[in-house]
Amino acid sequence: MAWWQIVLEIIKVTTPALIVFLTVYYLMKEYFNKEYNLRLIDRKQEMRSTTLPLRLQAYERLALFCERIKVENLINRLQGGNALSPELVKSAMIVAIQQEFEHNLSQQVYVTASLWKIIKLAKDQTITNISQMADAAPETSTAQDFKLALLNQASTAESPLDVALAAIRKETEVLI
Repeated sequence: MAWWQIVLEIIKVTTPALIVFLTVYYLMKEYFNKEYNLRLIDRKQEMRSTTLPLRLQAYERLALFCERIKVENLINRLQGGNALSPELVKSAMIVAIQQEFEHNLSQQVYVTASLWKIIKLAKDQTITNISQMADAAPETSTAQDFKLALLNQASTAESPLDVALAAIRKETEVLI
């Protein structure tokens, strides 16, 4: 036998084996890709069923946070009533806002970065508004006068907290 006949025989034997190997390889690759994708989809659904309640609870807590730090609600919860000076009322309100914020700090894990930024801006703007009103209050004003001025401003101006609540509602609608 000539060398080219030996090569031809080897080609005759290996070609069908190579075709079978490539076919099996392709079919197995497709099968494992499908299995991987199915498991990935199952895992995502399992994760959603676990995290969705946590995310909804985070939105609820942030909405409650926004409601609790509204000026009218802070004034209603303020201890000491009218015996305080406007400066002490301002300090008590800012401390209450900071405590509420710190209590809800962990909720940022469950909401989008843009919503968390809106929440922080609303909190900061509320503190700024209270501080500006306290700085603008005459030295002779009482705590009652200061509280009334805050309530008047809150009722006339659009609250940054209302904007934050609208953003919370909008994100919640996307989830549900």
